[in-house]
Amino acid sequence: MAQHNEFQNAEQIYRQLQQAKELPFSDLLRPERVAAVLAALGIEFRERVYTPIATLWMFLSQVLSPDHSCQDAVARLLAWRLARGLSPCSLDTASYCEARQKLPRKLLQRLTIDVAAGLEQQADASWLWKGRHVKIVDGSTVSMPDTPQNQATYPQSHNQPPGVGFPIARLVVVFSLVSGAVVDAALASIHGKKTGENTLFRRLRHALQPGDVLLADCLFSGFRELATCLRQGVDVVAGQHATRHTDFRSGRWLGTLDHVVTLPRPRFNGQRFTRAEWEQLPTELQVRELRFHVTQPGFRPREITLVTTLLDAELYPAGEIAALYRERWNCELDLRSLKHSLHMGRLRCKTPKMVRKEVWMHLLAYNLIRETAAEAARKHGALPRRLSFQGAVQTINAFATYLPLCPQRRQHLWEQILDALAMLPVGNRPNRVEPRKLKRRQQKYTYLTRPRNEERRTLYA
Repeated sequence: MAQHNEFQNAEQIYRQLQQAKELPFSDLLRPERVAAVLAALGIEFRERVYTPIATLWMFLSQVLSPDHSCQDAVARLLAWRLARGLSPCSLDTASYCEARQKLPRKLLQRLTIDVAAGLEQQADASWLWKGRHVKIVDGSTVSMPDTPQNQATYPQSHNQPPGVGFPIARLVVVFSLVSGAVVDAALASIHGKKTGENTLFRRLRHALQPGDVLLADCLFSGFRELATCLRQGVDVVAGQHATRHTDFRSGRWLGTLDHVVTLPRPRFNGQRFTRAEWEQLPTELQVRELRFHVTQPGFRPREITLVTTLLDAELYPAGEIAALYRERWNCELDLRSLKHSLHMGRLRCKTPKMVRKEVWMHLLAYNLIRETAAEAARKHGALPRRLSFQGAVQTINAFATYLPLCPQRRQHLWEQILDALAMLPVGNRPNRVEPRKLKRRQQKYTYLTRPRNEERRTLYA
């Protein structure tokens, strides 16, 4: 009986794969890749309109669509079925929403991580920094609809009255410098113990491999983070922690404003770590501190102090480390691409379970775009990060409708997509500074200071 069920499930997977090859965005997320993860997770199939594979593609199309609504995704599926001569599906979004709820979060998470791992393995040697992979870590926040379920799991800021603010979640992401892909991510509330960026980063240690170099801001340059990364064989380049004093008259001199010092293990603090975690830390740690000046016409010179575990001054000169740290700004651009180009800054799902799926679906869509850009860069001898992410989203959306309708020219159209992406480079704009102000005035409305239902009652008074 077990063998019969296994054969039946495999046959259903095969039928769905044959259908999925002609779904929109199937060239972006290969059906074989999805089938392998589904088989690894042991997900069962049933014959229906919204199969797991079809639901995954519709969810992907929803994330990439500027409309971003469930109604738009269902309408796209209806148009595709009618174009293929299949029976029409209902425009009611209830079945699609139910199918999304049954879609396992682990499937989205596994696909996202696998895409990033594949990009790291296929990275051209010329893309690496001194033959080493570089990862960047940073945190941000996302908001979501104001529902009781979301408020219970991801409560709003304490500074806002009830019924006025929105639930907020903290997101910590590890990006790849070479491809821009999301290697892994962690989501938590902005309130409570073990919800800070450092704690979430510790849940992502497996995203770092021996030999990697981690770029981070000063928040991640504490003794514990440095020691943990060194234990994994990972070097760190980070901004100097604000509580640490730097005196270049001490330590082993390597050059002007460049020396090696010994950091003692911090005293035990029960609020920061357990006794066992504290005892696992080394009693002292050798790190390198260096300082460089940033000059820009029209602005005062700025000093930046770095701490790093790259102690060899001949192999890693101070100027090259400073140039590498400047690349940390790419994670800010990556977060902007996620939150603005893919509209992840304001989520739409009304329950915490679906919020987590929506986040991972955005990360998966982001990685698939990065994978396509890397393929275009490899074809045309460019660097993946020098290709426009927004331009890639626009181009893929434009071609996605026509790829399923031209099966004979499908490969030719895909090659045209890669050629088009290579023609959309990111402008070289070093030290660009723009005021965070709007020229075009928006319509002016006063802000809610009470719950909306109370304001609505005043309109009828």
